[in-house]
Amino acid sequence: MHIPENYLSPSTCAVLGAAMVPVWLMAVHKVRREIPREKMPLLGIGAAFSFLGMMFNIPLPGGTTGHAVGGTLLAVLFGPWSACLTVSIALLIQALFFGDGGILAFGANCFNMALVMPFSGWAVYRGLIRVMPAHPTAAAGIGAYVGINLAALCAAVEFGIQPMLFTDAAGQALYCPYPLQISIPAMMVGHLTLFGLAEIVFTMAVLSYLHKTAPALTDGTGIKGSRPVYALLALLIAGTPLGLLAAGTAWGEWDPEELAGQDFLGNALGYTPAGMEQGFSFEALFPDYAVAGMPESFGYILSAVIGTALLVILFKIFASFLPRSADYDAQAHG
Repeated sequence: MHIPENYLSPSTCAVLGAAMVPVWLMAVHKVRREIPREKMPLLGIGAAFSFLGMMFNIPLPGGTTGHAVGGTLLAVLFGPWSACLTVSIALLIQALFFGDGGILAFGANCFNMALVMPFSGWAVYRGLIRVMPAHPTAAAGIGAYVGINLAALCAAVEFGIQPMLFTDAAGQALYCPYPLQISIPAMMVGHLTLFGLAEIVFTMAVLSYLHKTAPALTDGTGIKGSRPVYALLALLIAGTPLGLLAAGTAWGEWDPEELAGQDFLGNALGYTPAGMEQGFSFEALFPDYAVAGMPESFGYILSAVIGTALLVILFKIFASFLPRSADYDAQAHG
């Protein structure tokens, strides 16, 4: 679901990026007001959960792959505004350091995965919790399924309107060449099935683990018991090479030179859109989570460590600028 560079026109990217600016400002405002300084590093851990979850690629018959995101999981744990901020920062780290998602398309990716996903998933979760209060984890799983599919639908629409709006003199698409009748089925088949199921499993498994091992985190009563959280992070980092077992590229994430040979729903493309060939280019430090000179699996693990460390450190730095909470001081000295 990470939209790469030049799949969307610069104007589409600008509109979606501009739409996200007030959302990010509100998210920062809400987080500063609602999350105490002492709990802020936990948002970094939450961002790391999302970052690592997106490294576990799952194959879909036909040669494409997908993954969980964890947007609803973070909304359930910390609230939707905190989830918006944490997923946005995870996506920024992915784009800047690992080339996963475009720099110009950053606003679009955040619109889909950091706004639509956590807010819609959280709304479904809150609605269900009223009618099934004894099953909060199941409610979160259903919310996660809805959230990831609405986010995928938004991405499919963003892809599909490109050939309607941006073509050259010969009528060929300048950017993503697949119209809505291809982009929507191609995106939604995987997300309504395997990728949606992965989001449910990831959300429910992490919540169940935290409920049992760190209840103070999940019920909002405190910040103690973070050791099991770090243990889960370590387990996820160690397991990330499993994501390499999935062959193929996620739909809509091919390199420009790969695009001409793609054949989806009986429509062979046969050309590379000019806007993609001549568009913006950015070289990440560790493209595709690979580290030069290291075996692929070790590079994947090292990338997971680097990404996790950056996210935890960033939120600790953010916390250092916030005033200490009197309530948490009293709790610490109580």
